Amino acid sequence: MPKEEKKAIIAGLVCSFIFGFSFLFTKKGLEVMDTYHLLALRFSFAFIVFVILRITGYVKVNFRGKSLWPLLFISFIEPILYFIFETIGIKLTSSSETGMMIAVIPVITLVFAFFLLGERPNPGQIFFIFLSVFGMVFMIVMKGKLEVGKNLIGTLFVLGAVVSAGLYNVISRKISKKYTPQEITYFMMIVGMVFFNALSIIRHIMNNDLINYFAPLFNLKAVVSIFYLGFLSSVLAYFLFNYMISKIEATRSSVFSNLTTLISILAGVLLGNENFYWYNILGSLFILGGIWGTNRFAGKKELDCVFLTSEYKK
Repeated sequence: MPKEEKKAIIAGLVCSFIFGFSFLFTKKGLEVMDTYHLLALRFSFAFIVFVILRITGYVKVNFRGKSLWPLLFISFIEPILYFIFETIGIKLTSSSETGMMIAVIPVITLVFAFFLLGERPNPGQIFFIFLSVFGMVFMIVMKGKLEVGKNLIGTLFVLGAVVSAGLYNVISRKISKKYTPQEITYFMMIVGMVFFNALSIIRHIMNNDLINYFAPLFNLKAVVSIFYLGFLSSVLAYFLFNYMISKIEATRSSVFSNLTTLISILAGVLLGNENFYWYNILGSLFILGGIWGTNRFAGKKELDCVFLTSEYKK
């Protein structure tokens, strides 16, 4: 395996760990503020961190002579659409249904990558992608209380999150030919900051509560959540993910989403006093085996995109 691919896989493993533990910090933050307020402060802090990194020279961003429309498009997909769909979907559906649908992100990515990037995974990769998905679905089914389709609107919102994640994986891969991972991540943080602050401020004005907008900054639990989500989960993890997807195929990188969910389960066991059963162990082995196999049996050839054309082939 080439050195660049090894570095990309390591980046995927690290960002999966960071994203996996982010659920715990999100839960803590939501005890103090609502979802969109947390997102607003999260991306605001992420933007501040990026500005500091640019000033100190650790991050180099240069948009001169580059069109910003592809960056606006991908930032609209994620973080905006993805977080809105996911937030509403989780509220309207059961956790088991949400988890099962999120688990199929690698399959959705595989389909989009085939049509938009021309990626053609070999039979071995397809088998291991579905093995990873099966591992996650297996754990959810064995846990019981599976409620699929109970709220159609909620199901559609979760499906919107899944489609958004799949599109993000594919389009980020494509535009990485023209933009660096730092530039993609930086622009995402700007869009996230502007959009979610605007949304949160409007909601505070409607509730006649604008004076308390910065109150969470004086709460230790909120500050810790904002720091983790803003710096580690937004700046560092998204950079690592964008780096990974610029080096390996979207179908390969997408299987790490199930590793993220697995890490979140382990984090709940280790830090949240949640139970861990035999089927979690077996499902974990399926997921880890799927990730290993998808990357182990990767083909070397990737076809040119059919629909996203020559602008990004420079």
